[in-house]
Amino acid sequence: VQLQASGGGLVQAGGSLRLSCVASGRTFSSYNMGWFRQFPGKEREFVAIISWIAGRTLYADSVKGRFTISRDNAKNTVYLQMNSLKPEDTADYYCAADRATTLRTSPGDYDYWGQGTQVTVSS
Repeated sequence: VQLQASGGGLVQAGGSLRLSCVASGRTFSSYNMGWFRQFPGKEREFVAIISWIAGRTLYADSVKGRFTISRDNAKNTVYLQMNSLKPEDTADYYCAADRATTLRTSPGDYDYWGQGTQVTVSS
């Protein structure tokens, strides 16, 4: 599976962005898909995950109620709708694929990664 993330950019605090991640390969629908972010000099951290079936989701506490993850298996795409953005959301955002049957939040558990897309939130 190859992943291509896009949709990052510069936005004012309180604004919104939607990130997209397009996957190649015919097995996209069998992967749980996650979003992670990385601050400069920090470890990559979990943001959200959506299961491959039934659309189960899990969010980091820091984004719960503001971010929404969704997927369109027909388009091989996973989205991250980010609302009410804060300056502390500024980071590089990465999508990732995991074949586990449970929802996992550790970056080391993920099999495939897209390149990062930068999100900058100005105050």
